[in-house]
Amino acid sequence: MKAVGKVFKYGDNVDTDVIIPARYLNTSDPKELASHCMEDIDKDFVKKVEAGDIIVANKNFGCGSSREHAPIAIKESGVSCVIAKTFARIFYRNAINIGLPILECEEAVDKIDAGDKLEIDFTTGVITNHTKNEQYQGEPFPEFMQEIINSNGLVNYIKNKNNSVRS
Repeated sequence: MKAVGKVFKYGDNVDTDVIIPARYLNTSDPKELASHCMEDIDKDFVKKVEAGDIIVANKNFGCGSSREHAPIAIKESGVSCVIAKTFARIFYRNAINIGLPILECEEAVDKIDAGDKLEIDFTTGVITNHTKNEQYQGEPFPEFMQEIINSNGLVNYIKNKNNSVRS
């Protein structure tokens, strides 16, 4: 599986309250959540983001509360992957659970700029920066985690596994 898109870049400690502000948590509708994604840190994000685009951030992306709303809002906004130096552990789990690809790669974060055009190969973890003609090696997911993401999340992965056992 691959992703191709332009970069939105953010700093350290992007918490779940700026990914999806708490004032919008009265809904679980993914489209409504996406319409407010990142608005407290980047008010134009939802106007500029296109399907396939990529978020790049420094350390501790997704810190704060354990709400699944944050990765849901990101995924539903069209973002195909988040690359960071590190992720908050609960965000990491929630992202995998809902099928949002994420990669840790310090070198990529240091060298990628906002607006760069990237291609990511999730099988190998290779991140290609077409703007700068560079490649960075991210940490690829183990095969079972790739299957979860390819299934669009943990629930679908389990359903698919159960259906294949019954067949």
